[in-house]
Amino acid sequence: MAAVSHDDWDALWVAHADSNARNPAQQFRRRLVVRLLADHEPVQRLLDIGSGTGDVIADAHARWPAAELLGIELSHTGVEIASHKVPDARFEVVDLIAQPAPLAGREAWATHAVCSEVLEHVDDPVALMANARAWLAPGAVVVVTVPGGPMSSFDRHIGHRRHFAPADLAGVLHGAGYDVLRCSGAGFPFFNVYRSVVIARGDRLIEDTSVGEHGAASRGAELAMAVFRPLLRTGTRLSPRGWQTVAVASVPA
Repeated sequence: MAAVSHDDWDALWVAHADSNARNPAQQFRRRLVVRLLADHEPVQRLLDIGSGTGDVIADAHARWPAAELLGIELSHTGVEIASHKVPDARFEVVDLIAQPAPLAGREAWATHAVCSEVLEHVDDPVALMANARAWLAPGAVVVVTVPGGPMSSFDRHIGHRRHFAPADLAGVLHGAGYDVLRCSGAGFPFFNVYRSVVIARGDRLIEDTSVGEHGAASRGAELAMAVFRPLLRTGTRLSPRGWQTVAVASVPA
C-alpha cells in the first residue's frame, strides 16, 4: 500500500474502511456506546461527532429506527460511504475546530451524542468537545470513547496523538464544560488481550488491514478477527483495568 499521511482520512478510509467495520474491537465499542445510550432513553435526535463511515449511526438506526440521526465528519470519503450505508440518516462534512458554529437549524439540536474514537486524533480535544456543545440541547447526554493502554504502530499510522486514562478523559470533558456522569475503563480482559496482539503485530498490521488486490484484508487479519469476535461479544462490562476508556457526560441544563 502506498504511504499516506496519518491525517489524510480520505485515503485512510479507502484503505481501511472495510476492515474497520468488521473489526471486533470496533464492534465491541459500538455495543458499548449503544448500551450506555440506552440507559438514557428516549433517543430522539442523535449526533455522531466524527462519524467516520457511519457504523455507529448504522447500529443506532437499528436500535432506534424513529430517531433523527446526524453524523458530522471531516472526511468527504467517510461521508460518502456513510450516506450509502445509512440512507435514512444525514451526514455532513464538518471541521469542528475550524468551523465551530453549527450548521443552520442544528443549534442546540441533539438530545444525545456520540464521540467514539475521535479525540485521540486531534491536538486540542477540549476545543473540539467545547465546540460540539453548540450542537447539543441543554441536558443532552454524550457518550465518548477513546483508547486507553499502550499505543500500537497502527495507532500511530492512523494519527493517534495520545491515549487516555479515565481521569484524562474526565478532565477533557470537564474542561469543555460538560458534567461527567461516569468515566471508566472497559473490556477487561479480552479487549486488553486483543490490543496486546495488535501491539505485538507492529507495522505488519498496517498491511494486514489494508484493502488488497481482491478488496479484502489479509488472511491473517481475517483469522485474528474471527478468533476475537466471539470473545469480545461476551459483554460490555466497565472495569478500571480495561484498555477501552469510556465516559458518559451531559450538557448542563
